[in-house]
Amino acid sequence: MTPRLTALLTLAAITLAGCGIRSTEVPTNFGPAPSRVHCSLSEPDASPRATRGLPVQVFLLCGSQLVAVDRTIRVPDGTADAARRVLVAQGLLEELQATPSPAEKEAGYTTDLRGPMDVTGPRRNDPDETLRLTTAPSTLTSYALAQIVCTLSDSAAAEGDGSVILGGPTGTPRRYECTDEVRTRPGTTEPPSTEVATA
Repeated sequence: MTPRLTALLTLAAITLAGCGIRSTEVPTNFGPAPSRVHCSLSEPDASPRATRGLPVQVFLLCGSQLVAVDRTIRVPDGTADAARRVLVAQGLLEELQATPSPAEKEAGYTTDLRGPMDVTGPRRNDPDETLRLTTAPSTLTSYALAQIVCTLSDSAAAEGDGSVILGGPTGTPRRYECTDEVRTRPGTTEPPSTEVATA
């Protein structure tokens, strides 16, 4: 091969390599168009609710997903364990039912939980860790149920294994789990649940 031909082939290869779409390090998975919702607070939220107390996290909705945000709730010192679990659960429910702060709204946070809703401890034949809601879990929207399950199962109100036993005003309680699928698709994936044995 002559030097002239080699040079022409090299030039042609360079020219062809420059055509078409250039490689990029930016991921291009052709997913949904970017949203204006950024789901993160630009600075610490100075909400009136951010007072001294027990630090907790609640799951709010943002961009059709569940996102944990920091809160504080009041639980008196020296409260017995059983009563403490119910007080923690009630405080978390109240935070879920509260309107997000202006900073959270700006970041795209919402809640699907509508009140009033309260919580009590187990009835006589329920497992000890049961939490009874004044609204039957089966009547809640998929979003609201996911918010409650993921918030409570990740708190001192539950056993810390990613699940929580919930019941309504009547009927047999069930054990609900907060999974990755529930956190990422709460609108289409309800928390898995199983019946629990009662005494």
